[in-house]
Amino acid sequence: MITIVDYGLGNIKAFANLYHRLGIPVSIAQTKAELASAQKIILPGVGAFDHAMEMLNASGMRDILDHKVMVDKVPVIGICVGMQILGKSSDEGVLSGLGWIDAEIKKFDVALLTNKTHLPHMGWNDVVAVKKTPLLYELETDARFYFLHSYYFKCNNSEDTIATTGYGTEFASAVQSGNVFGVQFHPEKSHHYGVQLLKNFAELN
Repeated sequence: MITIVDYGLGNIKAFANLYHRLGIPVSIAQTKAELASAQKIILPGVGAFDHAMEMLNASGMRDILDHKVMVDKVPVIGICVGMQILGKSSDEGVLSGLGWIDAEIKKFDVALLTNKTHLPHMGWNDVVAVKKTPLLYELETDARFYFLHSYYFKCNNSEDTIATTGYGTEFASAVQSGNVFGVQFHPEKSHHYGVQLLKNFAELN
């Protein structure tokens, strides 16, 4: 069962509808009890880092999330800000992240950007696989996804980066540390590329 964590942020219905179209069982969790049976977890998010952490901490699901992911080793994927809160901290705020991946969230250096509109990084961009992983099956070449963010995920361990994207600098657009995955882009807005990625996540062993 794919379980989407509903802590008040993210495109919950878009993910649920996509999995329904694929014929893959999906549930939405707003409580500890609803999260208890999760076999794979989607952690969506939009907006600011601190607000996301405040909402998640206030949801009553933080403890069971930590246990499911760090003890039971249930696969989890963070999306957009849901990816960023997988790290330890962010330039955007003062709160600690989940710390499931050894990383910090950094703001793009606008001095490196040539676009007329510097931030946010918005729209379609290439995602280049740098490691072989089931999450990126059939997305190893020519994959493009939709982005909307002003901060990027900086892994302290380069082995955790599984795909990169260029925007002024090359940054980690997809990461993996064991059973913990994260993508900076929005697969639910990325047409067939996003459908393939979410299908791959559902089929992880």
